[in-house]
Amino acid sequence: MDILTLAMSAGLSLCFLALLFRPLELVFPAKPGQPFFRPDWWTDLGFFLGQYLLFNAFVLWVLSGFAGWIDGIVPIAIRAVVAEQPLWLQIVEIVLLSDLLIYWGHRLQHRVEFLWRFHAIHHTAEHLDWLAAHREHPLDSIYTIGLINLPALILGFPMETLVGFIAFRGIWAIYIHSNVRLPIGPLRYLIGSPQIHHWHHYRDRDAGNYANLSPLMDLMFGTYYCPDHEPESFGLAEPTKRSWIGHMVAPFRRSS
Repeated sequence: MDILTLAMSAGLSLCFLALLFRPLELVFPAKPGQPFFRPDWWTDLGFFLGQYLLFNAFVLWVLSGFAGWIDGIVPIAIRAVVAEQPLWLQIVEIVLLSDLLIYWGHRLQHRVEFLWRFHAIHHTAEHLDWLAAHREHPLDSIYTIGLINLPALILGFPMETLVGFIAFRGIWAIYIHSNVRLPIGPLRYLIGSPQIHHWHHYRDRDAGNYANLSPLMDLMFGTYYCPDHEPESFGLAEPTKRSWIGHMVAPFRRSS
């Protein structure tokens, strides 16, 4: 794929996401009055372009290699048993298993200093919206995407299916970071939402809400936290870099 095709794909993706999420942010704002071009918007655009122009292909390449390694160690008999199950049951199993893995993997990102070096970049965002969801170090992305898709890899789902699963998870991640507040009543204990995830970005490294699609894992393990109002502020307590390049190199310059 040449650079022109990549640039056109990135531009179309940017327009699609803006058209999808910006109206929601205007009609159902979590923080009313937050402008489209809020502080650090250009930095987050850099993260977006970095993902779409530089890192997405690399992440998928690493994941493909990992899938090949998994293929060599998972017994065929296990995959045969799984394949005989109804598709809906396979999907439920994958969602639950991937949510379990990413829950504990996410908690480790907040507890283990080496992992936090990279994951902290995501938490430097002081304003949340659909674009801020892309503020993520590429090595952190490999860790997260690998964990989320590990059950599907083990159970033998083809790479083409995994790409669709990754795309769905990506859209969901953008939604829960968006400047949207859609009260869903008791369903908030079953389905993830911006209302829940915004509290994960509160200025507290141990704020909770580590789950992904559903908050069930947080409820089970005592890390669910969702007051009825928005956090006063997002980001980190300590000073952070402001540029895209600064964020890329920051994990390698942190003191142990």
